[in-house]
Amino acid sequence: MRAALISDHAFLADGHSAVLVDRTGSVNWWCPQRFDAPSVFGRLLDPDAGHWSIGPAQDARREWSYLTDTLVLRTVHTTAQGAVAVVDALALELGARGHDIGLRSPRLLTRIVYGLSGAVPMRLHYRPRFEYGRVVANLREEEGALIAGAGTVRLALRASIPLSCGEGEAYADFTIRGGRAEHFTLGYAPAYDTDPPIVYAAQDVVDNAVAGWRSWLDLHDYQGLYREQVRRSALVVQGMTYRPSGAVVAAATTSVPEQLGGDRNYDYRFVWARDFSFTLEALWRAACSDEVNRQFAWLGRAMGHVDGDPVPIMYGVAGERDLTEHRLDHLAGYADSQPVMVGNDAWRQRQTDVPGEALGAAWLMRAHLDDPLSPEIQQLLRTMADRTVTDWRHPDAGMWEARDMQRHHLSSKVQCWTALDRAVRFGARLAGPADLARWAAARDEVRDTVLVRGWNDALGAYAGTLDGADLDASVLLMPLVGFLPARAPRMRSTIDVIERRLSHDGLLRRWEGDPAGFVICSFWLVCCLILAGEHDRARRLFEGLAGRANDLGLFAEQIDPVTGEQVGNFPQAFSHIGLINAAGRLSDLAAGIPGVGAPPHDPLPRKC
Repeated sequence: MRAALISDHAFLADGHSAVLVDRTGSVNWWCPQRFDAPSVFGRLLDPDAGHWSIGPAQDARREWSYLTDTLVLRTVHTTAQGAVAVVDALALELGARGHDIGLRSPRLLTRIVYGLSGAVPMRLHYRPRFEYGRVVANLREEEGALIAGAGTVRLALRASIPLSCGEGEAYADFTIRGGRAEHFTLGYAPAYDTDPPIVYAAQDVVDNAVAGWRSWLDLHDYQGLYREQVRRSALVVQGMTYRPSGAVVAAATTSVPEQLGGDRNYDYRFVWARDFSFTLEALWRAACSDEVNRQFAWLGRAMGHVDGDPVPIMYGVAGERDLTEHRLDHLAGYADSQPVMVGNDAWRQRQTDVPGEALGAAWLMRAHLDDPLSPEIQQLLRTMADRTVTDWRHPDAGMWEARDMQRHHLSSKVQCWTALDRAVRFGARLAGPADLARWAAARDEVRDTVLVRGWNDALGAYAGTLDGADLDASVLLMPLVGFLPARAPRMRSTIDVIERRLSHDGLLRRWEGDPAGFVICSFWLVCCLILAGEHDRARRLFEGLAGRANDLGLFAEQIDPVTGEQVGNFPQAFSHIGLINAAGRLSDLAAGIPGVGAPPHDPLPRKC
């Protein structure tokens, strides 16, 4: 049996890892050590790569939702025999609250089956497969737990019902009656750890996870428009944060394709420096300065002293740089879409926009940086500005990470301008008059180049590359970073042309021929329409986009504009960040905040 569609999954998190569980009650993805570790359940990518299902033995009608303001899932299965609820949660450390949740994850997945009415026959199938499905575990009973061990992994399953064991798997058929409950916990520990997997009572896990997530959200009480959607997206971004380092992964999965049957199947369980300024803006909107400080501290540690060529563009969750890519040819792939990849060779690419994201992020949170700047931060920002003076002239892979050849991508040049512009704005906090003058001269040269060589008369728009003739949705960043006003005639024309030629039913493709709408690009269009004064249309577009999330409020990377099916890795942090930032701009507009037509260079600091 294959896994469900990606949009038919819920997302659970514990500050170290993520679980995807589908509507039927099958856990199809879990890498318990950390987000980018090998899976113990991988049916998402192959029917034989492991799963853990609990659900009715007969046909059922299903409704699911998160418990309010949490990442704790409740699925109600209604059958001819009665109704049952299954509650799923990844454990947080007992008693951890607020910003402390997820720092010390117990690596414990809990499932509780509650009888609501009647007597419902249930079936459990537990089939762990380690190392992305390569390894069949040995099962043995030990001190009231079913231990699955092989290689570097040890899992301990505790159940309130008897389990029958087969070769590397366990089963149970049981009946749940109204008013009764059955409890299941699955703990992880490294095979050679002297401590066994942590054991918490199942109900304690659920109660503590509910209290923990709510305590975090209580510290970040967003009061703007679309409050429910923003708070859900904020929880998702927090759930995709590797709490020991503060890094936000791009997605919880690998190799969910951009197009079914296609080969653009990449591992997104890493951290892109490009996402940084957008993430920080979202955290300003929906979180607080504590979260922002954690993010910037991570970037400084990960980048360290910027030397060599090119500037590193992405990292592992603990700051690793070598993310060498390899194929898992033993896996069939999501919906038979191969290859399945682990690692991501984009880490080797030149992407000249990265200093723009880093310096843009520093400027965004300048009120919370030391004054004077710490030597480490000053050195990092100065080096990135200095590198941009020369690097802006180079072609690169661009923000869509083309693997065929390097080009002079317009959005990369614009972000080079951003890097130099923000460096100049820092003024004496960052450098002396000579350096500031040199950066300003380079900034102005970049701007002139973009304005002259980026414009294409035949298109009536700024093209995706210098002297190019193709459209690219990343050009919409120009007004969002303050390069050009959205109402400037050529920018306004560009927005119109991109919307007309790349948009379908409110979903914006990255380029002509892109198989699906890219969610964050669609939210960029919302922001551009706001800045251009098209306020009513921006609201309608936002509401249409927000309505395309699955029924738990989750977005993948892309959405097919014809079928409405979500595609790409899931959930996608960039998509949720785009929703938060667009909702924030609409909220500013509704509140009449002065300067709503400008990018948020001067956010109000928010303390928890």
